[in-house]
Amino acid sequence: MSAPSLSSETVHASAVAIEGRAVLIGGRSGHGKSDLALRLIDRGAALISDDYTFVRRDAGKAVASAPATIVGKIEMRGVGLIEDLETAQEVPIALFVDLDKTPERLPEPGGVMVLAGISVPTIAMNGLEASAPLKVEAALRLFGLS
Repeated sequence: MSAPSLSSETVHASAVAIEGRAVLIGGRSGHGKSDLALRLIDRGAALISDDYTFVRRDAGKAVASAPATIVGKIEMRGVGLIEDLETAQEVPIALFVDLDKTPERLPEPGGVMVLAGISVPTIAMNGLEASAPLKVEAALRLFGLS
């Protein structure tokens, strides 16, 4: 018997919106979740949430929002908490970036993570590499849900 699928959950991940699709960035503390989110925001993404993201199932899609206590806030390690950033909320999730797994040189598509009962494509990445924002954008185009 399989476990029942959740209709909502809080995920230890930062999230940004790129062209109307959410990218969740998951990993342990110090692996670069907020750093990668900031670099994607610098390239035109909108902040959804930093460090923890609320995910719920809606009309067959997983959507991402910030918990009320952290909307518009992001931590800049070594600087402090930055507040009042513009955000996007209730954004359909298209990709999960896993900063804890070692990236493959040429990954095969097909890795998924189940969020709020919905399968979401996942890719492993080193979030602190200079090219990481470009890789996220490319992975969103190649593997992300539309």
